[in-house]
Amino acid sequence: MNKLFFHVPLITLATFGIAYLLTWGSLGNLGKGFGNIEYVPRSMDTIKYSPCAQFEIPNYQAYKISNAPKIDGRLDELEWQLAPRSPSFRDLISGSGTIHDTHAAVLWDDEFLYVAYWVEEPNLQASITERDGLIYQDNDVELFIAGQDAYYEFEINAYGTIYEVFFIWEEAYITGGYDTMTDFGIDEPGRRIFNGVGYKPHPRGLRIGFWNWDLKGLRSAVFADGTINDDRDRDRGWTVELALPWSSISVLAKGDNRSIPPRHKDIWRMDFSRFNQYKEAKPAKDSGGWAWSPHGVWDSHMPECFTFVKFSEEDIMNFKK
Repeated sequence: MNKLFFHVPLITLATFGIAYLLTWGSLGNLGKGFGNIEYVPRSMDTIKYSPCAQFEIPNYQAYKISNAPKIDGRLDELEWQLAPRSPSFRDLISGSGTIHDTHAAVLWDDEFLYVAYWVEEPNLQASITERDGLIYQDNDVELFIAGQDAYYEFEINAYGTIYEVFFIWEEAYITGGYDTMTDFGIDEPGRRIFNGVGYKPHPRGLRIGFWNWDLKGLRSAVFADGTINDDRDRDRGWTVELALPWSSISVLAKGDNRSIPPRHKDIWRMDFSRFNQYKEAKPAKDSGGWAWSPHGVWDSHMPECFTFVKFSEEDIMNFKK
């Protein structure tokens, strides 16, 4: 087991106030030892009605790297071997254990945020090949990154087909100045109102989604350890590797002016999940959606339930034996 394995509820931060724990994006640098709080959450109703157990939300430390990995999906660099991996994902609704293992990890440097997934899958399946097709109708893994007033959704299947959407909370669309940005105009193609999936109405209200928006400079790759769509053999699974440029992610900082790239001990909110087109037989509590941080409802669009990711300036290679 990786010695840098992290899954620590943030109970120790309770003395700083639950209101700050549940902000929409970076917590800035929270409390004594974390620097100064840089913004106030827009709506505290989201705390009162949150469906997830707040002090069970995991906390993860993302270490810095000096040598960028080759984005080929294989995850064979030493940096990825040293990176702390998440516990195996649990059911999105019940929090129960799952029939197959899924792990994620995060690294970073001054140019990119790097995310990896290890997906156990004995029968690799995929069908969608068109970019921004309905990847969630395949077996996929997903990444959400939250800012205070907006969040980014990314999905990918075993073929490496990707799906992206950028969501802005409607209440902040004008007050936050998003309406003045070229990519988020009122007449932008692919723009439509979104009311969530299984948890609605959300206490913060509606989102405006931009389905034609792409994260510029995004690099992604998948390695399939098996044969896709072949039932005659048993596969081992697939791995995913992502590199997301800070220069493009910076749009999430519009609501809270967080540092891009992050500073030492900055905390962001991210969600890591997996969705399957099959379910384990009862009595297992398998909703078909699994996540690092369970949400308690069938809905990934819940920033208040996202994992806390704290960035460290310490180089991951310092842990090399």
